[in-house]
Amino acid sequence: MIERATLSTTSEETTDGIRVRVTSQYLENQSSPMSRRYVFAYTVEITNVGDTTAQLVTRHWIIENAEGRVEEVKGPGVVGNTPNLAPGERFEYTSGAVLTTPRGSMRGTYQMVRPDDSQFDAVVARFALEQPYSLN
Repeated sequence: MIERATLSTTSEETTDGIRVRVTSQYLENQSSPMSRRYVFAYTVEITNVGDTTAQLVTRHWIIENAEGRVEEVKGPGVVGNTPNLAPGERFEYTSGAVLTTPRGSMRGTYQMVRPDDSQFDAVVARFALEQPYSLN
């Protein structure tokens, strides 16, 4: 279950020189609480703060609603892109998630590949998806 006091609608984590910042927001105009449809947008900023180029090749999201239901999403790239980030470069995108509860959370990883073919998972720290003024 989601613990309201400890979870923010923003998160930041750096793994092997790749910093991932996320901010989420509730989209009231696309949601329908009477139909148990709560729509959220999240903006991700991926920045190479290290000294070696890295390319994002896959994503793995874990989405949990307030009732503890978990959905996993895996696939190539993000929003149709597999950004290759040289040191100092950043890539930003916005995507969305739909829940059946007014609150939930997301976390995940991006599989990154270096020019020497070494791989690592850049962590996306857990962040909240929440309808403003919703209760647990």
